[in-house]
Amino acid sequence: MDGGVVPISAPDDPRVHDYVGLTDVARRSRLESRAGIYLAESEKVIRRALAAGHRPRSMLVSRPRLPFVGDLVAELAGAGVPVYVGEPGVLEAVTGFNVHRGAIAAMRRPELPAPADLARGARRLVVLEDIVDHTNVGAVFRSAAGIGADAVLISPRCADPLYRRSVRVSMGTVFQVPWTRLEPWPDDLEVLRELGVRIAALTLAADATDLDHLAADPPERLALLLGTEGDGLSAQACAHADLAVRIPMAGGVDSLNVAAAAAVALWALRPTATRD
Repeated sequence: MDGGVVPISAPDDPRVHDYVGLTDVARRSRLESRAGIYLAESEKVIRRALAAGHRPRSMLVSRPRLPFVGDLVAELAGAGVPVYVGEPGVLEAVTGFNVHRGAIAAMRRPELPAPADLARGARRLVVLEDIVDHTNVGAVFRSAAGIGADAVLISPRCADPLYRRSVRVSMGTVFQVPWTRLEPWPDDLEVLRELGVRIAALTLAADATDLDHLAADPPERLALLLGTEGDGLSAQACAHADLAVRIPMAGGVDSLNVAAAAAVALWALRPTATRD
């Protein structure tokens, strides 16, 4: 694959195969997993991926946006990375949508770290079980970055944090918050407990401790365990938790969206040293 700026005039050009059918989630999951890549969309997200040390495979740029990303194009092309440039209609035919942000990069997936390496010394962790909505996953990462979680751990069936929508919703914070998958699930949760991390399951159980009560004297090292959007946490995952926690609700509402719940709990349980 040659570097430099490469004009693209046909949507079936094999050189832009990495970008075909970006709206087809199932197809993209297979292709990106097989090729060991993910897609970073928009100039800001691409720059954040590069700043995190991720390696680009190529970039696709809409010709009208070329003057606005000239330095980025020059940087990648100068490093031997191919930058494919085409008219908006060609890019839409390739990707399946209007690339209004003007730039997408195919990035090489970094190797995931071992769970113990992330948990060792961590004060706050977020653990997600089977969150299948990419928007929710991205929003959790943004909260984890903004409020100060040390890492995010996800179950094998959880949506991919590096899927295009997750990356976009997170505003690129999936690149700055360390993360990995726990497998086998949920047995690998014991890795956290062996390292002295207490696990708090966010649940609607009647005997769960109110978040306010736990926040009054939070553990020094804590992992917040959150479940899937519909059914919540599985009984198997809850069995590995040290305590159950609920967010008190009003107005006849029983619970928050999982991303909102993660943000509320992270803020309430942030380590004492980080509080005003």
